[in-house]
This record gives sequence, structure tokens and C-alpha cells, in this order.
Amino acid sequence: MNNNDYLQKIGDLITNSRQHRNMTQAQLASALGTSQSAVNRIESGKQNISLEMMARISEVLSHNIMTLNSTGKANFKVQGGRKLSGEIRVKTSKNAAVGLLCASLLNKGKTTLRRVARIEEVNRIIEVLNSIGVKTKWLENNDLEITPPARLKLEDMDIEAAKKTRTVLMFLGPLLHQYDEFELPFAGGCSLGTRTVEPHLVGLAAFGMDVVAGADRYQATVHPKTGNRTILLTERGDTTTENVIMAAALSPDTTTIRNASPNYMVQDVCFFLEKLGVKIEGIGTTT
Repeated sequence: MNNNDYLQKIGDLITNSRQHRNMTQAQLASALGTSQSAVNRIESGKQNISLEMMARISEVLSHNIMTLNSTGKANFKVQGGRKLSGEIRVKTSKNAAVGLLCASLLNKGKTTLRRVARIEEVNRIIEVLNSIGVKTKWLENNDLEITPPARLKLEDMDIEAAKKTRTVLMFLGPLLHQYDEFELPFAGGCSLGTRTVEPHLVGLAAFGMDVVAGADRYQATVHPKTGNRTILLTERGDTTTENVIMAAALSPDTTTIRNASPNYMVQDVCFFLEKLGVKIEGIGTTT
């Protein structure tokens, strides 16, 4: 296989991943900070692509386009005893940003998120928030100011924007204690009962939420359950854990979550909730 064949295969992988996320070439180009013509050349296999660009595309599409495999072991020899100094600027995370955007619905006051990743997934969820009455304002250094209305206007939700992101599924937890019943569009094409959706619904059922699938949306009905509870998640997913934690945040009782994801994006949501006064133990663990 020659170099052009490899470039075409990489281009096909990028095209499939982009289309799976319902993104246009123009949207991908904007998120990457490049031109649509450059994206077109990459997807057509007509342009060499650097490892840095590959990493950026993988981050924007939330999918590893390519990984390097090795059958041997990687060995590192580290010699310490030296004073280190200096600084680095770490990348911001899309996964942490979208979780915090959803968690901001729990705050009745103004929320300011620092150094938010300005990529398509974040922009889509902001569009949804704006449509239901949440005011957002970009500040310097990619800081984002979020101001909720006295009452959300769920009936005005931008359905098309909501359908393009699975993140809207994480509205269930924050809205659980605010409404007796409400509707959400299918999240990013997911169907009720699939692996990515069912764990959310099983976890939230412990709070008295029942979700029924209609033709193109979820109908949520809430009959609040009181008392301390222990929830065993059927999947150790990041968004599932965040959804249940956000639901637990407004519960007056103690909630214990087992098989929880300990990942950084879940930790960020927990740290945010602690700033709102929620008491959380076990951050960074599976319980």
C-alpha cells in the first residue's frame, strides 16, 4: 500500500467520524481553526496530515482516528534528584465543559466557567441552553458566563440543535427536581434502551423518574422518592455518573453511587457542585 492509499484511508475514517457526529466540513474546519478546503483535501486523501493535526481532529470528533500499536514493552528510566521549574499550559477538555454546562442548570445564580473549550459540541449545547432562556456570554480567555432565567422555557427548546448532541441527555438529572414532567428530544440519534441511554434511565429511576420513548422524544415523569438510597450503575460511564450525581445534588437525602466513573470530567462536576454547597465524598473513586 503506497502513501496515497494510507492518506485516503485516513480521510475516509475522518469523514465517517465527522458524519457520525452530524458535522459538516465547514463546522469541522471552524472547530479546528482551518479552512473548509483544507478539511476537504484531508478527507479526499490529497493532503499530508501531521500527528498534531490528527490529535486535534480526534479531540474535536471525540474519536481516536488512529492509534500507534507496538508489540514490545515501553520502558522508561527516570533519574530524579533534580529541582524542576517552569510552567506549561494544559489543554481544556470538551468532556468536562459539557458536563459543567449541564450542571450550571442547578445553580440559580450566575456561573462563570474558566477556559472553556470552544468547539462544536460546546457550541451546540450552548445553543440549546440559549433557546430555553439561559443567557450566555463569552468573556476574555474563553471564559463563559452563564445566567439562568427564573424558569426555563423547555417548550422553546431548539429541537434541531438538541438532536445533534447526546449531551442533552444530561439535562435529565438537573431537571428531575424542577419539573413533574417534561420532554426532551432523542439525544444525538440514540434510541431508548441502547447501551448509551439505558444506564442513565436505570440510575435516575432511583429518584422516581420514569421515561417513556415517543416517536422522536423522551417523555419524563417524576414521582419523587424520599429516603437514603444506594445506586449501582449498570455501566461505569462518565455521563451516566454525572447525570446521577446531578440528580442527587438536589435531593435532601444521602445518595451512594457504586460503580461510578472516577474520571476527571466527573471530578470537575463534583468540584463545581461542592462550590454550590453540595457535600460529596469519594471524588476520584468508584463510590
